[in-house]
Amino acid sequence: MIYAPEIETRLTEEQFRIDSAQYLRQVETLFERSGFYRRKLHDAGIRNAAAAGALSDLHRLPFTEKDELRRTQVEHPPFGEHLACDPADLVRVYSTSGTTGMPCFIGLTRNDLDMYATNVARGYTAAGFTPGQRIAVGVNAGPFVAGAIYAGFDRIGCTTIPAGTGNTERMVAAMRALHATGIACTPSFGLYLADWCHERGIDTRGLRLRNMVTAGEPGGGDPQIRVRLEQAFGCQVRECMGVGDISLTVWGEDADGNGMNFMAREFVHVELIDPATGRPIPWEDDAHGELVYTALKREAMPLLRFRSRDHVVVNLQPNPTGRTGPRIRCIGRTDDMLIVRGVNLFPSALRGVLRDFAPDVGEMFQIQPRARGVAQSPPLPVVVELARNVAREPEGMRQRMNAAIRARLLVTAEVELVPYGTLPRGEYKTQLVDYSRAGEPGH
Repeated sequence: MIYAPEIETRLTEEQFRIDSAQYLRQVETLFERSGFYRRKLHDAGIRNAAAAGALSDLHRLPFTEKDELRRTQVEHPPFGEHLACDPADLVRVYSTSGTTGMPCFIGLTRNDLDMYATNVARGYTAAGFTPGQRIAVGVNAGPFVAGAIYAGFDRIGCTTIPAGTGNTERMVAAMRALHATGIACTPSFGLYLADWCHERGIDTRGLRLRNMVTAGEPGGGDPQIRVRLEQAFGCQVRECMGVGDISLTVWGEDADGNGMNFMAREFVHVELIDPATGRPIPWEDDAHGELVYTALKREAMPLLRFRSRDHVVVNLQPNPTGRTGPRIRCIGRTDDMLIVRGVNLFPSALRGVLRDFAPDVGEMFQIQPRARGVAQSPPLPVVVELARNVAREPEGMRQRMNAAIRARLLVTAEVELVPYGTLPRGEYKTQLVDYSRAGEPGH
């Protein structure tokens, strides 16, 4: 099912022509209403909207970093100089978690909120939610921007059960009583829910879920996690991805199941860049790079060349659903990346290696560095859980796993195999890198 067929199947060349005209209007808005971007572009030698050039010249303009947004809100509280509307026009103000300091506020006008809802409707329709379907939502409504997801489900016409996280027993009871056939959650919560039900003797297939749509972190597209969830619940699993500052559900996976389609057409322009050099990378099949976003119709806080730090691989193969490219799969984030003797390692890459050791190991693992920081000395400590039904470490598996990690990821690891259930489970997101033991003697 396609929510907006004309837009989702439009040729990319035609979409670029439409976006080019809207981009010029958005840049004029930045110069007119955003003190942050007037100064930023002036500093880059760009004195007015005409000097910024066309959408095809976008690569010449400076990036916007998340730290810049935090800084401008500290210096010009509460919204920062990048606010481009009258504060009275804001209908929602969400915030980030503030784990790195002060929380960062995200303001939305009514039109901005409508845009977020539209992208959710497109993405989650593609992922399988249908009008009238009862869906449980394992996302809390606030203060985080993910709470705006409910407006998108309203747009689809779903019967939404806002369970949130923190009380799994209540969620399962509601799903059973109300006969929910869909669930929206993080992949971590999906795994947590499967284990929670197993520990209490609850038949997960007895919940009669038809589909699960994951978002909030990479993992829902990982074959090992997807197989585990689909086998546990007997349902189809698809994933969506967004960026709070840009929009929810910028990307959404459809029935073909081979990557997430770009759902924010007409609202957002997306680039692919080399994360090390910042140079553009062509959208080609199997290209790897970082996603960079530019708002085209944002009113409250329009962003120009916003670095997402999401690293993806591109799929430009024809999509049998009729949607036109590109499609992507997120393989990790700069925030999680480690450098081991000059080799960049995304923790999620370990899943591809662990997959070869199934069914003796599960999908849970954790890197436990010896030192804090990105740079790490080998061997890198990696803790891997055995599968639920494996009571004892298979002979030689640790050595074979170390060798496989070295051969495929070019990183020397020191694998420790532990019983199933040893590593912490999170209801929201899974922590793949744990620095709690960094600096301990003998670690």
